[in-house]
Parts: sequence; C-alpha cells; structure tokens
Amino acid sequence: MLLYRVRRLLASLFVKANILTILVGVLGYVMGSYLLLSAAGEHEIVDPANFIYWLIVTASTVGYGDFSPVTPAGKVVVATWVIPFGLSLFALVLTKVGFVISEFVHRGKRGLRMTNHVNHTVIIGWNGTRTLRLIELLLSKTNGTATDIVLCVEADIENPMPGKIDFVRVESFSHIESMQRAALVDAARIIIDNPLDDVTLTTALFCDKLSPNSHKTAYFQDENVGELLRSHCPNIECIPSVAVELLAKSSLDPGSARLHRQLLDSTYGMTQYSIEYQGERPLLFSALFDHFKKNLSATLIAVRRQGIVKIDVNPALTDEVNRGDMLYYISAKRLTEKRCFDIKMNEGEGTGTCLPS
Repeated sequence: MLLYRVRRLLASLFVKANILTILVGVLGYVMGSYLLLSAAGEHEIVDPANFIYWLIVTASTVGYGDFSPVTPAGKVVVATWVIPFGLSLFALVLTKVGFVISEFVHRGKRGLRMTNHVNHTVIIGWNGTRTLRLIELLLSKTNGTATDIVLCVEADIENPMPGKIDFVRVESFSHIESMQRAALVDAARIIIDNPLDDVTLTTALFCDKLSPNSHKTAYFQDENVGELLRSHCPNIECIPSVAVELLAKSSLDPGSARLHRQLLDSTYGMTQYSIEYQGERPLLFSALFDHFKKNLSATLIAVRRQGIVKIDVNPALTDEVNRGDMLYYISAKRLTEKRCFDIKMNEGEGTGTCLPS
C-alpha cells in the first residue's frame, strides 16, 4: 500500500513538474551530492575540475569509470543518493524535453501555433482537393520564388502539406484572436475560398477591415453575392464561377475549356501572367507588344487602366500605356520587371513611342 502511494506521489509530481520545479530539483541534487561526497571524503570526485563531469556521467548511467568512490561512505552515498535520484532527474528532464518538442510539432500540425510571416499568402477555407490544387498552383506560378503560404481553416484537420505551408485552425473566420495566428495584418495576399458564399462574404468583410493593404481575392458560386461584396469593398477582387460559361463556350468553340485550363495552369505550356507598368514615360501598346513578342517570346493580350475595373482585351496598337497600368501577357514563365520594360526610346519619333532594345 505504501509503495502504491509513493508511486502515485511521484507520478503526480512528474505531471505537475514545470521548468522551475525541475531546476530547483536539479540544483538540490547537485548541492546534496557535493555535500554528501565531501563529507564522505571523496576529494578527487568533488574537485571542481571533475565534479560536474563525473555527476553527469554517473547520473546518465554512462559510467566511464575514470573516477569512482574509494571510501566506504562514498560508495554508500553513490548507491543510495547519486545514482537513484540522478536517474530519476535525468529521465524527468529527457521526458519533459520530449514532451515540449512533441507538443510544439503537434501544435503546428493542428494549426494552434502562432505564425510570424510577413508579405505572405493566406488561404482561408478548405475545399479538399481543390484547395490542395490551389496551393500547388501558387507554388508553381512563381518559379520557385513564392512567399510563405498559410492555410487557415475551420475544419477539424491537420496540416495537409507539412513542410511546404504553415497551417492555422480557427474557431471562426471572424474570430479576431484565433485569426491573428495567420498574421493577416502583415499578409500581402489573402485568398478566400469557402464552400458557402455567405461565409465567404463575412470573411471578406472581416479581412478588409483587419488587413486593408493586402490584395484580397474571393471566390463566389453566386455572382450576385460577389457583386454585393464589390459594392461595399471595391478593392476586393471577386471571382465568380465560370463553369456554365465554359460549357457554352466549348460547345460553340471546341477546345475552349482546355485552352482556358492551360492558361491558368502553370505546370505545363504557356500561362497567363500580369505585371504593373512602372516606366517613367507613357509607351504605345504596339512598342510593348513588339518587345514582348520579339525579345521575350511572350504575347501581350490586355491592359487594365489604373483605377478602372474593366480590362481592355486586345487593345489597339495605338493605345497608350501609362505608369500604374496593369499588363496581362502569355508566357512560358513569369517575367521580371527589368526584362519586361528594358526598352529604349526611339528619339526620331514621339515621346509616346519606343523600340525594343
């Protein structure tokens, strides 16, 4: 009965032990060992150059044998104090360290750990294989230079892509304390893709308030809900479902669905990209078109004027492109800003004209 109570007491102390308790225990063990061995006349062992080394080797049961007690009292101290209590403390420290590491890893898998990313991409919502495909496309579309990706979900799942993305599980997409773990304030891009449009709507409104400077994209099955969000938050890019439109287009122009899929899929073939024009002078679309085609093996297809939602697809060659306009092009890979606009002006023509360098 006494042995059972002692075991319960030790188990209770082990469970309740924290860092302070362990440090106090280790300090008491070291001081007790030193005093007892000194009193037993073990002068070689308690020598400052040998004591800590010998105590760690003995307590961990390694036991090199280079130092050992030589007095009868010293042998009793080692057998009744140093080894039994040393083994217990050694096992306690190792187990606690293992628990801390295991808890840290599992908290990350369960999405309970705080992230500290900056200029990262946050994906809010879980749609199974569609979300996994979205992550794969984001990783591949940036030629391996993607910023960190954080997946934020309500579903009771673990990180589906450990080692590639960070993972946050929240109580609600409008719960500010748990959403802060995804570092929304410092995010560069936020993608909202929930199975329910009403959840997407409320989440988008929440994100617009918490992270006003990030680029936000929201997917809606019902285009009317997207229009409602756009009326309140014009800076959020609303993506409607285009399944019906692609069905009709493919029936009239065979292969259209495959073409659109290839333009969106960066894992093979030509893909559509965008870049903001940062040149100091306005340029004619014809000059940019020639430069992209001849020097970069890319095709300019559209321009979106700064401050205007509508995109001009296949604009006239005489149209002017100004600083801040968004250019859309088709290319085998994403182009850098330096390569896109590394062109020189043709002094023989107007200031709005340029030739490829």
